[in-house]
Amino acid sequence: MSKDKDILGKVNRREGMTVPEGYFDDFTAKMISSLPEKQKVPEISERQRLWFRVRPYAYMAAMFAGIFCMMKMFDMMRSPSADLNIDNYPAVTAAIDNGVLDNDIINSVDDNEIIESLYETGLSPEEIYTYEDSIDMCDSIIQ
Repeated sequence: MSKDKDILGKVNRREGMTVPEGYFDDFTAKMISSLPEKQKVPEISERQRLWFRVRPYAYMAAMFAGIFCMMKMFDMMRSPSADLNIDNYPAVTAAIDNGVLDNDIINSVDDNEIIESLYETGLSPEEIYTYEDSIDMCDSIIQ
């Protein structure tokens, strides 16, 4: 049994595509006649050109104004009892009432340690004594 290597010959297929005779002879004339008429482009005035240049900045300004108004509305809708002052914070007031500030924070640091650390930083004795006087004054205010 011999195998035929020419598969396209078996199928009887012609190579490529064919067009009718003389199709491309007057193709450009037919194409131009089938196109619609050119429309006249309207003139853009100087005022419109200015708006085209300013428009992105105007939109950005409107966006920031909208964000500002939104934040203002959120601030107005917030209840007045939500005071963010540190004096009204419950954990701080509980620590002050229980003596945590006096016992743990103030008494945990010795005055001599503060003076030694200031001396190591290069302060003169006059500056250290001035600082020591301010510590005594703060202690008298707290008590």
